[in-house]
Amino acid sequence: MALITSISTWFIPCFILLVLIIATWKRIPSYELFVEGGKEGIKMAISILPFLVGMLVAISILRSSGALEAFINLISPLLSIIGVPPDIIPLALVRPISGTAALGMTTEIVGTHGPDSFIGRLASTMQGSTDTTLYILTVYFGAIGIRKMRYALKVGLVADLIGIIASIIIVTIVFG
Repeated sequence: MALITSISTWFIPCFILLVLIIATWKRIPSYELFVEGGKEGIKMAISILPFLVGMLVAISILRSSGALEAFINLISPLLSIIGVPPDIIPLALVRPISGTAALGMTTEIVGTHGPDSFIGRLASTMQGSTDTTLYILTVYFGAIGIRKMRYALKVGLVADLIGIIASIIIVTIVFG
């Protein structure tokens, strides 16, 4: 265990040192390139900001309006038939939109039901088995100017749906 801790502590500084040594050996202006990369990073952050704010506002409206709660109440009878806890649906719906909101929901679920409960394990597995598809498409595609997402949106949402279904099946088999 001490070896792993030592490696993890020294890996990044050694990697940076290696990059600087190679850059110096090849006579690459590493500091100037670092500063240029920082400038580009700030420009990227500023260009992403409107897309990020739009996503956060949309999530807030969805939760505050009660639309999410109404949808869950509508599908609760179906969920009880197939053995899916209704408390997991907000996480399944928000996870493709925002990782931060989904992490908050997962934390809330685990805090309420416990980490070793069925729903706590399901929320944790779902959190790790899906991605923030809409966030990724909105922020990153928007930042580089891609307007037609075409198949990326479809494939991303299908992958999220498969991750959600697989999470439910696997947690039910292993812990159910």
